Amino acid sequence: MPDPTEPTQTPAPGGADVVAGAGATRRPVAGVLFDFHGTLAQVEDPRAWVTAAAAACGVEVERARATALADRLLTAGRAGGPLPARVPPRLAELWADRDLYPHAHRGAYTGLAETVDAGIDGFAEALYDRLLVPEGWVPYPDTAPTLAALREAGVRVAVVSNIGFDIRPLFAAWGLADLVDAFVLSYEVGRCKPDPGIFLRACAMIGVEPERTLMVGDTPADAGAVAAGCAVLVLPAADAGVANGLGGALDLAGVKER
Repeated sequence: MPDPTEPTQTPAPGGADVVAGAGATRRPVAGVLFDFHGTLAQVEDPRAWVTAAAAACGVEVERARATALADRLLTAGRAGGPLPARVPPRLAELWADRDLYPHAHRGAYTGLAETVDAGIDGFAEALYDRLLVPEGWVPYPDTAPTLAALREAGVRVAVVSNIGFDIRPLFAAWGLADLVDAFVLSYEVGRCKPDPGIFLRACAMIGVEPERTLMVGDTPADAGAVAAGCAVLVLPAADAGVANGLGGALDLAGVKER
């Protein structure tokens, strides 16, 4: 027989996992917490990222060079991309604190970018600045419909992210800000996923008990919400421009897609 002290898992659409809190009797979902990167939006194509950053520095890079630079920068470590293959010792402290302090986030990622010699003045800063503008991200096609359906159904929504900068302006530019009740950002609350505290803070901010809250994300850190008493839906991150399976959150919340 299953151990009743272990979290329970049931299949969800698209091969995702749904995890319920230990021994929890789930009540109807009244609140949904969403991760940001890899769940609601994806960073722009690496080559486009490099090309745009170089243009901001007054340099035009040809396609082949942009591709080669993008490959090297991804290996070095891109915010919103793969983890770095290696963090230089001089950046270790900034890297450890990157999701707790804005200066550490910028310093860590510009420092990693500077390990790639592109021969373009100001290039590392320009690469980082692409994170801060709406054009540097691509919301998933099912993000807006999912948030709108939850709002129409009266389900409260928060975005919970390990991040070192404010993402509210991005949502405002995309016309999604009014569909989110609270933003719970690690650098503002001083806690990072999977710490249960960040999920409990999010539940409090939207006024919903954890037992009536669903966390939707794409990493084991998001699944840490189980320890706070929430149910969790883990969806593998999709490429930019591809629907990310967010309809599964509507199914679990008992909400019909618009």
